[in-house]
Amino acid sequence: MASRLATEISGLKLANPTMLASGILGLSVSSLRSVVDAGAGAVVTKSVGSRPREGYLNPTVAQVECGLLNAVGLPNPGVHHFSEEIREAKLQAPVIMSVYGFSSEDFAEVARVAVQGGVAALELNLSCPHVERTGAEIGHDSGLVSDVVEAVKARVDKPVFVKLTPNVPDVVDVAKAAAESGADAITAINTVRAMTVDIETAQPILANKIGGLSGAAIKPVAVRCVYEIYQEVDVPVIGCGGVCTWQDAIEFMLVGASAVQIGTAVAFEGLEVFQSVAKGIEAYLREKGFESVKKIVGLTHRD
Repeated sequence: MASRLATEISGLKLANPTMLASGILGLSVSSLRSVVDAGAGAVVTKSVGSRPREGYLNPTVAQVECGLLNAVGLPNPGVHHFSEEIREAKLQAPVIMSVYGFSSEDFAEVARVAVQGGVAALELNLSCPHVERTGAEIGHDSGLVSDVVEAVKARVDKPVFVKLTPNVPDVVDVAKAAAESGADAITAINTVRAMTVDIETAQPILANKIGGLSGAAIKPVAVRCVYEIYQEVDVPVIGCGGVCTWQDAIEFMLVGASAVQIGTAVAFEGLEVFQSVAKGIEAYLREKGFESVKKIVGLTHRD
């Protein structure tokens, strides 16, 4: 199974193409270790910044009919503290640190400290839909995306992935800007801007009012984004958004994803989802006669 599922993204070697998505179980070494032990090919931390941040007041997460809605406000212990924990942990799978900042220089400095902590790669959060002056506000502007990617690439010598928001007129334009500025891979997508209201109180359920929708509802949006980006951008694409089953993972890979990230499904299915998805992919490859998972990446685009 290992050799059939093994893949590589910008020099990063994964035993299988499943990754923990940022935002789920990613703020402690113990939780990251539990995900690795459950069979994930790589793990992405929750987003960290230059300083500790408490995040928003509760309620920060709401279950809706089609997934989860969250506005947690990027709570984190700060990159210096977390990098020290990562350095000492020595996890048996690549650790990708998700980082955010409020300027290109801020992103670059956080990335530098993260790399000193021994992470295998970085994922730039240019897509958080509910924190002002960072995330999606940067990810809406191709020029700002280029500035951030160039600043980070000038400061670090590890692969740099860029996580994009779907809440833009043309995600391909932003992906192109990231790739042309040196991004080693694109992660598509982050959550979709959304909200929910309590009809008894007539008030938004989330304390922040507006948050990001994740889960099965956004999978078709994510699949479309991966498909379009793969057509136009010559760097690997990582699919993220609504992956719950091995069939979902296959769908993402067929349209161009080299790997898939799993997040909301962990909350509903437990850590067993990583092994379940990996086993399902392996069985599909065997049934179809593919010797490597790499052989199905982008098949939808081939005549």
